Amino acid sequence: MSAAGMAGSGRRGGRMGFPEGFVFGSATASYQIEGAVDEDGRRPSIWDVFSRTPGRTVGGDTGDVADDHYHRWEADLDLMTTLGLHAYRFSVAWPRVVPEGRGAVNRKGLDFYSRLVDGLLDRGITPVATLYHWDLPQVLEDEGGWRERSTAEAFATYAGAVAEALGDRVDTWTTLNEPWCAAFLGYGAGVHAPGATDPVAALRAAHHLNLAHGLAAQAIRAQLPDAKLSVTLNLHVFRPEGPTGPEAARRLDAVGNRIWLGPMLEGAYPADLLEDTAALTDWSFVQDGDLEAIRQPIDVLGVNYYSTSHVRLHEGPVEPAPSPWSGADVVEILPPEGPLTDMGWNIDPAGLTDLLVSLHERYPDLPLMVTENGAAFPDVVEDGAVHDADRIDYLRRHFAAAQDAIEAGVDLRGYFVWSLLDNFEWALGYSKRFGIVWVDYATQERLPKDSARWYADVIRTGDL
Repeated sequence: MSAAGMAGSGRRGGRMGFPEGFVFGSATASYQIEGAVDEDGRRPSIWDVFSRTPGRTVGGDTGDVADDHYHRWEADLDLMTTLGLHAYRFSVAWPRVVPEGRGAVNRKGLDFYSRLVDGLLDRGITPVATLYHWDLPQVLEDEGGWRERSTAEAFATYAGAVAEALGDRVDTWTTLNEPWCAAFLGYGAGVHAPGATDPVAALRAAHHLNLAHGLAAQAIRAQLPDAKLSVTLNLHVFRPEGPTGPEAARRLDAVGNRIWLGPMLEGAYPADLLEDTAALTDWSFVQDGDLEAIRQPIDVLGVNYYSTSHVRLHEGPVEPAPSPWSGADVVEILPPEGPLTDMGWNIDPAGLTDLLVSLHERYPDLPLMVTENGAAFPDVVEDGAVHDADRIDYLRRHFAAAQDAIEAGVDLRGYFVWSLLDNFEWALGYSKRFGIVWVDYATQERLPKDSARWYADVIRTGDL
């Protein structure tokens, strides 16, 4: 993105600062904010179907309206301008652009994103487009979804169509957002769409998401030879507990982190992952040429970070239950210790430093970008304001952790706060608020929280 090529760290006022050109942004996802789920040719995604299935989401909430961003995008872009955002990371809804998953492109769907990108550029905000943030067209799920390699092939065609339409204006292309969630929460644990509970299906989905990344990267570069490419991973940080902790962390690292980093950046699945999962599958769904296709050069690795997990092996028998950890069911993730966010996640800023440094040590020539970080807290409006001091403290400490990583030599190019707006928080519906801007879902009023004003000051001054 616009910060490409920079390295090193600067100082302001005698304290560690951010490098020259450091990108400050914010991020959202299509199904979480757009609404307009049946307008202008859009067809259902797996999240439309999942959220409308009784018992799947808190309160039966759906993204049918969400933040109504589809109709209010210009006002939302103006809001970004008031905050001084350098960049905005948004996602393109596959079922809005290619409603049948493959085949005809819906011009009205593409036009929406074209207007959005033009609006960002008009305001001096860099567009960063994510092509998959979990809203798979339901018609493809009906054919097997990410269990099948045909979905990866369809994704590449869709990616090429979007690149052709927007390629002259989008700065950075992110193929996938958090494929771990799509594969293991969606097909293993069943808590995300499409709601399957099959450890083998989760592994198949993981491979086909990897393949989708590689094929999409090729399709984008076929349209745009100089395109800046990225992928965003929610890489886990595990804290080993007791004598079995290191083995527990190794197993989870294999199926949580290296299942993506290995194929995408090194061209191979980790041997220990294949061994850990041998009782489940022989990995015959990996075909000749797949790993070469998956390993495509990228310009920046997106890192999403929220919390850490303390782990050890189970001390007794393990009761079979749907799990997001295929091949690692013997691992116990211990209850988190406080302080916690409203999601029940621990607050461990040092984990961000550890993650960024470890990635830099393993891939020293690969620039990094924090593409999501933020926190949900039980916000309330009082006297026309939202005083979210806990969120400000959370963000300040995590930005400082990023500064620590930069000081340690990490080539960190920017930081995108999650999220710009309160929104539909997947299976948790509207019960959790991550935004730095309050949204009244009944009136669609936007109200910048104290954290938004704090972030605007950080962007303007570079000081925490």
